[in-house]
Amino acid sequence: MRTPHVVVVMGVAGTGKTTIGPLLAARLGVPYAEGDDFHPPASIAKMSAGTPLGDDDRWPWLDAIGAWADERAGLGGVVSCSALKRSYRDRLRAAAPGVVFVHLAGDRSLIEDRMAHRQGHFMPTALLDSQFATLQPLEADEAGVVVDVVGAPEAITGRALAALTALADPVDRTPASD
Repeated sequence: MRTPHVVVVMGVAGTGKTTIGPLLAARLGVPYAEGDDFHPPASIAKMSAGTPLGDDDRWPWLDAIGAWADERAGLGGVVSCSALKRSYRDRLRAAAPGVVFVHLAGDRSLIEDRMAHRQGHFMPTALLDSQFATLQPLEADEAGVVVDVVGAPEAITGRALAALTALADPVDRTPASD
């Protein structure tokens, strides 16, 4: 399965963007880019210290991700990016109009538990509340799907692929009744 779209795997910290993104890219046969790699060092230091980023901190990061997505337009790719606010997603779409979002969503307690057990990540659990407070879910006019993060990464990736396929092929598959 291949896609000419660039898929942005979005959601609050701890939903599995860095785990699901590469799995999804491999299943789609396209490159993966880790959104955290686009953060300037000052932003990583700020988050590591437990300070949430403000919009002024995020614009250069979003512009860099948008530039990567634009370079992949028509070729496909997967990139992780929290994309918590509509304005952030609008900025990504302005740079790369064909992006499609996969919003990894789940129960706060599950996500907090996953964050508490992960190793070597700069985002502390203390910032989870600010992430949920900032989150603006996908709206009906935004190209994207919401995928529940319950279960193993392979199952989540399978749900994401199925949802993306349904989004690309919106034919009603309900059995006809006689």
